[in-house]
Amino acid sequence: MTATSNPFFHEPPAHGLPDFDAITTAHYRQAFDRGLAEHRQDIAVISESAELPDFANTVEAMERAGCLLDRVSSVFFNLTSSNTNDEIQALELSLSAELATHHSVIYTNPQLYTRIESLHAEREPLDPDQRQLLQEIHQDFVHAGAALNESGREEMRQINESLASLTTRFSQNVLKDTNAFELVLESEEDLAGLPELERKAARSEAEQRGKPGKYVVTISRSSITPFLQFADRRDLREQMFKAYTSCGKRSVDNQPLLKEIVSLRQQRAQLLGYDTHADFMLSDRMAGTPDAVLGLLDQIWQPTKIKVAAEAAVLQERVRREGESFKLAPWDWWYYAEKERAEKFSLDPGQIKPYFKLENVRDGAFAVVKRLYGISVTPRNDVPVYHRDVTAYDVTDADGSPLGLFLVDYFMRPSKRGGAWMSNFREQSNLDGAIRPIVVNCCNFPKGEPCLLGMDEVRTLFHEFGHALHSLLSQVRYRSLAGTNVKQDFVELPSQIMEHWAVQPEVLKSYARHVDTGEPIPDELIDKLKASATFNQGFATTEYLAASYLDMAWHSQAGLEADEVDVFESDVMNQIGLIDAVLPRYKSTYFQHIFTGDSYSAGYYSYIWAEVLDADGFEAFEENGIFDQATALSFRKNVLEMGGSDDPMSLYKAFRGREPQVAPLLAKRGLAL
Repeated sequence: MTATSNPFFHEPPAHGLPDFDAITTAHYRQAFDRGLAEHRQDIAVISESAELPDFANTVEAMERAGCLLDRVSSVFFNLTSSNTNDEIQALELSLSAELATHHSVIYTNPQLYTRIESLHAEREPLDPDQRQLLQEIHQDFVHAGAALNESGREEMRQINESLASLTTRFSQNVLKDTNAFELVLESEEDLAGLPELERKAARSEAEQRGKPGKYVVTISRSSITPFLQFADRRDLREQMFKAYTSCGKRSVDNQPLLKEIVSLRQQRAQLLGYDTHADFMLSDRMAGTPDAVLGLLDQIWQPTKIKVAAEAAVLQERVRREGESFKLAPWDWWYYAEKERAEKFSLDPGQIKPYFKLENVRDGAFAVVKRLYGISVTPRNDVPVYHRDVTAYDVTDADGSPLGLFLVDYFMRPSKRGGAWMSNFREQSNLDGAIRPIVVNCCNFPKGEPCLLGMDEVRTLFHEFGHALHSLLSQVRYRSLAGTNVKQDFVELPSQIMEHWAVQPEVLKSYARHVDTGEPIPDELIDKLKASATFNQGFATTEYLAASYLDMAWHSQAGLEADEVDVFESDVMNQIGLIDAVLPRYKSTYFQHIFTGDSYSAGYYSYIWAEVLDADGFEAFEENGIFDQATALSFRKNVLEMGGSDDPMSLYKAFRGREPQVAPLLAKRGLAL
C-alpha cells in the first residue's frame, strides 16, 4: 500500500463521501497516523506563535486544525457503530486510548491554555457566537485539567486514556453479547400467540442466520418487544426477558468494566474540584446541578408511581380472571398490557402495522418537513454508501439551495449496534465558505418484504429525522457549534418535538396507507390510536425514570463503592419505591447511553428534560395550527438553525416567548393529577 493509494489522502469528491469499498483497515491506520501528526503540528503552530493571541489566530485557527484527522475519524467511528467487524473493532480498541491521550495533550497544553485564558478574560467585545465558542473551548480546557499543576494534568491524561479503553470495551461487549443470544422456535406450541406478521419477521431473521424453516427471536428491541407482547408461552417470555436483562454478563462480563468507569469518573471529578461526576457533567448543561435533575425527576415520579400502581393492579386482576394465580412479573407486563389494550380500545397491533410500511412512514416524515419548512428530500443514486441497506438523499431548501446530504440506514444486522441514532459524516460551517453537512440516521428495524412498523418504531423514525433536521438546517459560522453540538439536555428537543407530527390525524391520513390496498388509515383506527395515547404510560414513564435514577445514583454519590452491581441496582430501586413488576429500561451492564462515553453519563434524564420543552413547544403549534408557517419559521430560525451558538434557554425563549412549563408534559403522558 502506498500513501497515494489511501483514499483519505485526497480531497473527497464534491458530495463529500469517500469510496467506502476502496477503504481498508490499513488505510484507516495510516490516515490516523498522519492525521494525528498533522493535528499536533497545527496545534504547535498556534500555541508557539509569537503573535499576541486574538480570536482569529487562536480560536479560529483551532477550528481549522486537524482536517485529515476529522475526515478519517468521522468515517471510521460511523462505521464502528453501523458496519463493524473484528478487524475494525480491534483497531477501535487500540485507537481509543491513543485518541484520548492526543486530545488530552492538546487541552492541557499550558501555552495554548494561556492564550485561551487571556482571550476568555476579554471576551465581551466578541460577536455572540464567538463568545459562545470561546466559552465552550475554555470550559473544555478547564474540564481537561489545563488549570491543574503538571502532576494533576498527567493524572487526568491517564484517567481519560483508561476511560476511553474501558468504554470502548463496554460497547463492544454489548454488541457481542447481543449477537450471541437467539431463541430458536420450531413448533406451533413455541409460536402460540404470535401474529403472522411477527412470525414472518422471525422467519426472515432465521433465514438471515442460516436457519431456514425455523423462527429466530433476538434481544434486539424490535424483535423482543413483539415477542413479549404476544407469546402465549410464559416460560419463553421469561427466558427472553432474562436474556435481555442479563446482556453484558453472559458471554462477557461488563460489571468490572462499569465499576472501574464509575470509579475513574469520580476520581476525575474530584481532581477538578467537583464533588461527584454528576456535578462535573451538569456544570455544562441546562439543568446545572444534580439537585435540579432530581427535582424534575421527583416531580414526575410522584404521579407516575400512582399511575403505574393502578396499571399493575388492572393487569394482576386480568391474570386472576384468566384463571392464573402467579404474581405479575416483568416478563408478563407487555403480554397482559397488550390484552388490556385490545379489549379496552379494540386495538390490535396486527390492525395497525399494515398501515405503516417503512417507505410510507419515511415519505410521510419527508412530507411533514416539506409543509413546515419548504424542504425537499430527493433520492440520490450517484454517491457511494457503506452498506447495501443505506440510501442517500439530497436535501434542498424551498429556493432550491442545497442543505446537505442525508443517509438512512434502517435495518438491524449483526455488524450494527442496537438502538437508533443520528450522526454526521461532515458538520456544517460557514467559516471558510458554505460547508453543508452529511447526516446519517440509523435504526434497527427488522428487515422484511415489506417492512411494517409498530407505533414505537414510527415515532423512532420521526425522532431520528428530527435530529437530522437539527444538523441539516444548521446555519452557523463554526462547526463546533453546528447542528446537534448543543448542551446535552437540549439536544433532544428537535427530535422529540418532531414525533408529535407522526400521530397527528391530518398527517396520518396522508402517509399511513394499507400495504395491500393502498387505502388510507380509517378515522376509526385513528380515533383508537388517539384514545389509547396515554395507555400504559405509567409503565413507560416508570421504566424510563427508573433508568434515569439509576444513572444519577451511579454518578452522584461521592466515594461510591459497589461490590455487587445487582445489589447496587436493587438498593437504588428500593429507595425510589419501584414496584416489582417493572424494571429500569436499561440495567447497568448494557446501559450504553451512560457507559460507552461521557455524553449521556449523568445525562439520561435529558430525554424527559427535553420532553418538558417539546410538550410545551408543540403547544405553540397546536395553538396556531400544526403547519402554521409563522410558528414553523420561528422554530427553524430560533432553534434548528442556531445549533449551539447561543444559550439554549435563550433560544427556547426566543421561540416560545417564555420559559417552558411542566404541565403540558404531565398532560401528554396522562399523569396530571
